[in-house]
Amino acid sequence: MLLFQHPFWFSTSSPTGLSLRASVDDSPGSPLYRIESLTIDERIQRFINITNARANYLHLATVDPDSIRGLTWTQCLPCQKCFQQRLPIFDPRSSTTYALLSCDHPLCQGTDSAFECEDGRVCIYNARYAGGALTGGLASVDTFHFPADRHRIGSYPDIIYGCSHASQDIFFQNSEVSGIFGLSKQPESFISQFSASRFSYCFAPFDDALPRPLILKFGDDVPRLPPPLVRTTLFIQVPGDTHFHLELLDISVAQHRIGFPTGTFQVRPDGRGGCVIDSGALITVIDSNTPGVNAYVQVMRVFEAYYGSKGLVRIPPRQDLELCYQLPPNFKDFATLTFHFNGADYTVAGKFVNYFYPGVFCVAIIDSNVATLLGAWQQQNKRIIHDLGMGALQFSDEICNNDVG
Repeated sequence: MLLFQHPFWFSTSSPTGLSLRASVDDSPGSPLYRIESLTIDERIQRFINITNARANYLHLATVDPDSIRGLTWTQCLPCQKCFQQRLPIFDPRSSTTYALLSCDHPLCQGTDSAFECEDGRVCIYNARYAGGALTGGLASVDTFHFPADRHRIGSYPDIIYGCSHASQDIFFQNSEVSGIFGLSKQPESFISQFSASRFSYCFAPFDDALPRPLILKFGDDVPRLPPPLVRTTLFIQVPGDTHFHLELLDISVAQHRIGFPTGTFQVRPDGRGGCVIDSGALITVIDSNTPGVNAYVQVMRVFEAYYGSKGLVRIPPRQDLELCYQLPPNFKDFATLTFHFNGADYTVAGKFVNYFYPGVFCVAIIDSNVATLLGAWQQQNKRIIHDLGMGALQFSDEICNNDVG
């Protein structure tokens, strides 16, 4: 599930397409921007903490799938226990198109439904996130409006979302953010309700560890890439899990294919394992609890051997980044990282594999016993397309600065 926790600043759209310019968490244009005063070490530690939280969130979703949904929600009046936000809280009474979701709606019926009918009269929702954050309220329906350009508004009627009347431990309080824009494979997510089943983004390089704004594209606004440039791998369906799982077969470092045994990266009976593409995980995670072999250790050993062969001087770890080296002047021979998915190889350019400090670089990979996550740091300068109709992830190399307008 892609979870974007920021407001949208402008959009363009075609009748069956939509593009939103979004400010990524901790980018200078985001209301959550707060890391300008942090040291480089503090910034990378924050990235690692966020990544670990995403890994824990993933595990929570596998052991308790009913508690994690891809729901879009915002705070609404009357608020019984709401967090502080700087913008006015939405008042449903001011909307002529607002309505409560009926208990007769399919999403409010059955044990696997997103919502629950309370007392046979009102449909409610409750969402729980990693770290103890909670939100709950009324399942609602309304028309969503996005500015298509300076003079025109695009309207999208009958969007189902949550009107939050109570929350706990929501981390973006005291900002302009009032809720979450959820993108998952669940029927209640925005992408599932939109008229098209494709969405896309392209992360421009993170200068000085500061994420830049991006354009989130839907439907016909998603670029149609020529077959020689685009690679495609099918999503794996994991029962009870709405994350975007991929079939990872093997990993290469600097074109050296490690040769992991078949099934190394499969989801295990306890719900752990597997490989997920997740923009909410800022740094790539490699599972250290894979059966028979520690995949994280194996990958890092190849990096270590590669940089040892280049005569680089290893230095102590920085935060949880285990493999760090002195950076010689003009050195550019950084090892690439390739994820061999079923039907498609995803190769990360060497400069985007690492995190750079003054005179030092570290391989930007951490370990976890939960799963393997392909994080945002290793998605820089990649066009990423989620095609729910095809049931596949598509990707290609792209200069993503050209996508930020």
